[in-house]
Amino acid sequence: MKIGITYDLKSDGPVRHDVPDDFYEEFDSPATVEAVASVLRGLGHTALKLGNGRPLLERLLSDPPDFVFNFAEGQGIGRSREARVPAVLEMLGIPYSGSDPYTLAVTLDKHCAKRLVSENAEIATPWSWLVTVEDDPKEIFSAALAESAVSLLRQRLPFIVKPAWEGSSKGIRGRSIAKRIEDVPEIVESLRRDYRQPVLIEQFIQGDELTVGLVGNAPPRIVGVMRVLPLQPEEHFIYSLEVKRDWERRVRYECPARLANRDYEAVCESALAVYRTLGCRDVARIDFRLRDGTPYFLEVNPLPGLSPESGDLVIMAQLSGCSYDRLIGTILQAALDRCGLVSSPL
Repeated sequence: MKIGITYDLKSDGPVRHDVPDDFYEEFDSPATVEAVASVLRGLGHTALKLGNGRPLLERLLSDPPDFVFNFAEGQGIGRSREARVPAVLEMLGIPYSGSDPYTLAVTLDKHCAKRLVSENAEIATPWSWLVTVEDDPKEIFSAALAESAVSLLRQRLPFIVKPAWEGSSKGIRGRSIAKRIEDVPEIVESLRRDYRQPVLIEQFIQGDELTVGLVGNAPPRIVGVMRVLPLQPEEHFIYSLEVKRDWERRVRYECPARLANRDYEAVCESALAVYRTLGCRDVARIDFRLRDGTPYFLEVNPLPGLSPESGDLVIMAQLSGCSYDRLIGTILQAALDRCGLVSSPL
């Protein structure tokens, strides 16, 4: 089978100095693209590196593949950027791996995903407040401080403040924690200036940082439940960009997470419910905070990183006894089965 691979590279285009240093954080390295291509070749397929953007459109029109293995993140800052490649593929009638345009748009919008999960799956989510690009955060909090709501806000401290439409911990740094209400407006303004999108103010949930990997459909299966543990004690540990970039020295990954049986089952059930509620297909990674036996849903990544060196899904699969080749092959097989296409040996 002729399988195209769609992706965005960190090295594409000139270096920009007018954007944050994590602007291309979601994008992949040539080594990751080649690692995926190598697995596909090993399964007997022809792997075509298609990339994204105009070159991808030209290739799809001139010589369409039989199938596309998609992990393209999309350029720019719009909340629909991850949905563009699947939308084009559907328009051209080319089957592909992963979730459809609706799911990719909904899950990139953290506030929208939380509302859907909370209202339809009855899963706990942290209290949050969305500040749009038009809102003046100083006026919002001035109004709140003038009312009895201030006591409720203070009870929910600390807050974590993050861009509403980003993945890969973009915009989430150590300075994203606000311990006082008065600190929030400055953080919001800084994020809106850098990322040019709404900002989510979210209650920080003190508890275990967990991520759950899922693969497949009808039913999906859990690859692993991984706990992220800081190597040095921190009052308010967050799995920030600084931590992810230096993960070998900053954290320890525990998979399977050593939780009480009841807590472990609750996290697994919540992950499966989120996967179904948001319409995820073939693969996803879902993040939670576990506090007092309650899993709080944070976000879902339906295009999880596939770097053989540092992808969280890859790490948890390997800690669970699943090789990189088998993980990629399993994702592909789930997509082929869903599309009713010929199977490949694993």
